[in-house]
Amino acid sequence: MFELPTGAEIQSIVAALKSGAGYFIPEIYLSVLFMALILVDLAVKGRKSVLLGWLTLAGLGVSMFFIHQQHAMPGGELFFGMYVLDEFAIFFKYFAVASGMLAVVVTMADRRFEIEVKGIGEYYALLVAMVIGMVMMAASEDLLMIFLSMELVGLSAYVLSGYFKRDPRSSEAALKYLIYGAVSSGLMIYGFSLIYGMTGETNILRISAELSAHGYDPLVMMLSSLLVLAGFGYKIGAVPFHFWSPDVYEGSPTPVTAYLSVASKAAGFALLIRFFYIAIPHGGSPYEDIAGMNWLLMLSVLSVASMIYGNVVAIWQKNVKRLLAYSSIAHAGYLLLGLLVMDQIGTQAILFYLLSYLLMNYGAFYVVVLIANRTGSENLDDYRGLGRKMPLAGAALTVFLISLVGLPPTVGFIGKLFIFSALLSKGSLFVGLALVGILTSVISLYYYMLIPLNMFLRESEEPGDRSLNPGMLANVLMSILMVLTIWFGLFFEPLSQFARYSSAMFGLTLY
Repeated sequence: MFELPTGAEIQSIVAALKSGAGYFIPEIYLSVLFMALILVDLAVKGRKSVLLGWLTLAGLGVSMFFIHQQHAMPGGELFFGMYVLDEFAIFFKYFAVASGMLAVVVTMADRRFEIEVKGIGEYYALLVAMVIGMVMMAASEDLLMIFLSMELVGLSAYVLSGYFKRDPRSSEAALKYLIYGAVSSGLMIYGFSLIYGMTGETNILRISAELSAHGYDPLVMMLSSLLVLAGFGYKIGAVPFHFWSPDVYEGSPTPVTAYLSVASKAAGFALLIRFFYIAIPHGGSPYEDIAGMNWLLMLSVLSVASMIYGNVVAIWQKNVKRLLAYSSIAHAGYLLLGLLVMDQIGTQAILFYLLSYLLMNYGAFYVVVLIANRTGSENLDDYRGLGRKMPLAGAALTVFLISLVGLPPTVGFIGKLFIFSALLSKGSLFVGLALVGILTSVISLYYYMLIPLNMFLRESEEPGDRSLNPGMLANVLMSILMVLTIWFGLFFEPLSQFARYSSAMFGLTLY
């Protein structure tokens, strides 16, 4: 029979909420920003896209200050173990906010929003909602919080991917994203229910303790873990959970595509690492059979399949956004290589790779937007001769693509070097995986370099050599991203130290 809580129990609940609220300030602030954007949109009349864009950018920038304050706070569980504060979560909070700020910058540069979008206030509010969801994904330590934060991101993303209502491709992207998202969420929540049925717990630390203390049915544990992996795999866009990526990336507004390809992937890896490092029992060695099956072998297959499929299929793509979508699948495979190491070195390599991916992928999408503004096309053939008409854009895009390949002296080279070094540190067992990663990177060199080949070595089919200058501000932002991509490829120690610091995770006993 249900009993109402006593006065003492209510007081303890209120005290716990008050003590945890101080650790929740960035999330509270972002929620206030979300509501403020809606109110400003309602209050201000006329053309307000520039005002709302700068307000969103400034608001997200201020949230960085509140996240920075959390470095001085002691780590631990909050809100009865549903939320956690640790260096790992703080890293992804920074990452989600920085990605959101870059998405705002790309949005402000995209002229299609001025032509096709009337409700720009709702757009920026939903973008902030996605940032809130990803911040909460990184710090969730309870199955319910994991599901709720993922749904907050998913529901916002479904709307944003179809924001160009008059574009059939955008509507198709939203519909496919919704269908795939609903299926993956259903599979994941069913996996969660099986885990709860075995343990009676939703906190992943207590789940790990229950499974270690009382054992588990290997078949049920294997099934539940596979279902959860399907939900996380959908977020990171790895094979065989990748089917939504190409169509959604191509049809969505370019800023949304960039945000999904970078921030959504990063948030998915945050959950994947925290859940599989902590909740799933590992036995005496991380390379032994886990939950009744060889997880090392299974994750290796997913990683190899993602690298090969993403890079090979990208060769035949003629739409630049679709090409970057398939390359994103391949990059999920490279990141999974770091997960296979299952130690602090592997986690550090993943975090560094994500930082490098943030710079080079957003840079590439930013240039794609600027070119689309001038040419009205994202088709690879329409890039012919643009190197002479937009020399800085051509040079910047070439640098970003070289970084995505993983060639020196760019930050992408250091990212892949960290991943492969972490693999090889575990001995000959991983040499084959590192070799596959290197060979598929060689394949990516072919299709990435098709873009600068068209821009600089092929003549435009349109007569004339008219300059297509994107403007002073766009040139400055392009230059900053290009310089940072090269700078951190030469002087990568600050990013490396930050990744090493952020690899500490509350409750992790694997290291």
